[in-house]
Amino acid sequence: MQARGAPAHVRVPDEEVQDHLARLLASKTFQQVDRLKRFVRFITGEVLAGRGPELKEYVIGVQVFGRDTSFDPRTDPIVRVQARRLRARLERYYREEGHADSVVIELPKGGYAPTFRRREGAAPARASLGEAMAGRNTISVRPHVDCSASGSLGGFCRGLTDALVHALVQATRLRVLAPRHDEGHGAPAPEAGGLIVEGSVRVAQGRAHVTTHLTDGWSGQVLWSSADDMPLADGLDGQERVAAALVERLKPGLLDAGGASARGTENLAARNLCLQGRYHLNQRTEDGLLKAVEFFERAVVEDTQYSLAYSGLADAYGLLAHYGVLGPADVWARAASSAASAVMLDGLSAEAHTSLAHVHATQDWDWPGAEREFLHAIRLNARYSTAHHWYAMSCLVPMGRLDTALEHMQTAQALDPVSSIISRDVAVIHLYRRDLDAALDQCDHTVELNPHFAPAYVTLGLVQEQRNDFDESVAAFRRAADLAPHSPRTHSALARTYALSGRADQARDALATLQALAGSRYVSPFEFGLVYLALGQTEEGFRWLTRACDDRCFELLALAVDPRFDDVRRSQELTAIVSKLRLTAPAGRARA
Repeated sequence: MQARGAPAHVRVPDEEVQDHLARLLASKTFQQVDRLKRFVRFITGEVLAGRGPELKEYVIGVQVFGRDTSFDPRTDPIVRVQARRLRARLERYYREEGHADSVVIELPKGGYAPTFRRREGAAPARASLGEAMAGRNTISVRPHVDCSASGSLGGFCRGLTDALVHALVQATRLRVLAPRHDEGHGAPAPEAGGLIVEGSVRVAQGRAHVTTHLTDGWSGQVLWSSADDMPLADGLDGQERVAAALVERLKPGLLDAGGASARGTENLAARNLCLQGRYHLNQRTEDGLLKAVEFFERAVVEDTQYSLAYSGLADAYGLLAHYGVLGPADVWARAASSAASAVMLDGLSAEAHTSLAHVHATQDWDWPGAEREFLHAIRLNARYSTAHHWYAMSCLVPMGRLDTALEHMQTAQALDPVSSIISRDVAVIHLYRRDLDAALDQCDHTVELNPHFAPAYVTLGLVQEQRNDFDESVAAFRRAADLAPHSPRTHSALARTYALSGRADQARDALATLQALAGSRYVSPFEFGLVYLALGQTEEGFRWLTRACDDRCFELLALAVDPRFDDVRRSQELTAIVSKLRLTAPAGRARA
C-alpha cells in the first residue's frame, strides 16, 4: 500500500514509513525537541490515515501545541515557526544521522502535509571528499602508531603529528584537536561528525613507510589514504612533506569548507541575508524578530558553514523569548544549538562568543560562565557594540554591578549611536541606579532618535511611574500600546500603573485585556505577577512570579535591582526567587 501524501511515482508502504518515523524520533537529532517530535508524529499519522488535506494551522495549533479553541493563526505564529524549525531539523537529520536512510520524510513549504519518498539505494555511493567535508568543522589529529619491531619510532611519530597539526592550523580555520604531550601524547577523542587523521609508521632497511588515513567520524568511512616512503635520516623534511601533501590533497574539500566559516564568506547571498536579518532584529518588533529568524535560516541554508548566520539565528530566537513573542521553552534548544554552532564554525568570532554568552546568562543563569564568554568576545573585537550591550544587560545587571554596566552601555552607545535599543537600555540602567532624572533625559533622547520605537515609551512610562507622575506614565504606555497593540508587556504596565494610582476598575480592564491575549499567544507569567502585586494581591502575585521562575523568563534577570519590587524587597517570597536566580543586589541601591 502506498503512503498517502507520497508522490505518485514513489511507492512507500505505510509500515515502512512508520518504522522509519520511529527511528527518526529516537535519533539524537530529535532527542531533546519534544514539540517537534509531537509535530512530526501527528502530521505523519494524519497523512497515513488519509487526512492530509485537513492539516491546517488551526488543527495543528490545537492538537499539537495545546492552543484552545480561540486560537487564531493570524495573530499567533506558533505553527509557522515550528514548521520552519521542523524543516530545518529534518534537513539536519538526513544530512547527518539519516544520510543512509532509505526513506525520507519531507515537509513541503506552504503546507503541513508531509510527503514520503524512497531514496534509491539504502547504502549511498562512496561520497566525494568535498561532499564528506560539508558540515564538518573539526579535525582530530591522532598520533601515527609506531609499528616497528623495536618500538623506537616514538620521536618520529610525535614529530609527524606536530607537523600535521601545524600545517592544518596554518592552512585552515577549522578546529584542530591535537594530542597533549603532557598526557603521553594520547589521542584526542574525536567529536561526533568530525574528521580524523591517523595512520601508522613501519620501518625496513633504514626507511620509514608512513601510511596516513582521513576518516569520516560520522560513518567511519575512509575518505582518503596515502603511503609515503622516506629515509629515517631524512625525518624532519619527510614529516613536513607528508603534512604538506595531506593539506594539498584536502584543499578541494576540507579547506574550502573551512574557509566558508570565516566572517568574510564568499557567498554574497548568505552575507546579504544576514544583513537583512540583523536589520529586522534591531527593530525589536514582533514581526521584525520573526522576519529575522526567516532571513538567518535562509542564510544557513545558503551557506551551512557561515558562523554569522548561526550567531544571528541564536540571537533572534533568544529575543523572541525575551520580548514575549514565544515562550522560553519554545526557543531554548534552537538558540543554544545555533550559538554553539557559531562558535564551532568560527572560534575567533566576537559575534559567536557573544551569542553563546547570552545563552549562558539568559538560559543557564550561569553568570561567571557568561562573563567569561562576554569578556572573551570583547577581547576578540572591542568594537562590537552588542557584546558591550548584552554584557551589561544580561550579565552585569543580574550580578548587581550597575556602575560597570553603565560604563559598558555607554561604550555600546558610543560605538552605535543610532541604535534605538541601546539608547533605550542606557535609560534602563539609569532607572535601575535610581537616577530618575538621567533616565528621563535618556528616554527623551531615545524618543527623539526614533519616535516610533515602542520600547522607548514603555521605559518612559516606568520612569514616570517611579516619579509618581501617573498621568504621564499612562500617556506613555498608551502611546506604546498604539505602536505595539499586541504587546503583553505594554498592557501589563498599564494595568500596574492604573492599580498604583487608585484606578482599580481601569486596572482590572487592562488585566482582562492581558488575560485575553494569553488565550491566543504566550504571555510571560512575570507580567501577571507585576499586576497582582500592584493590586495588593501579594500571594497571587508571587504565585505568578514563581511560575515565571520555572519558565526562566528573561524579565527576572533584573529582579534584584528593578525598583518595581522595592516595596516587597525584604519579603521571604521575593528572597526565595532571587536566591534561585543567584542574583545580587547592589549595596545601597535597592530601597527596602
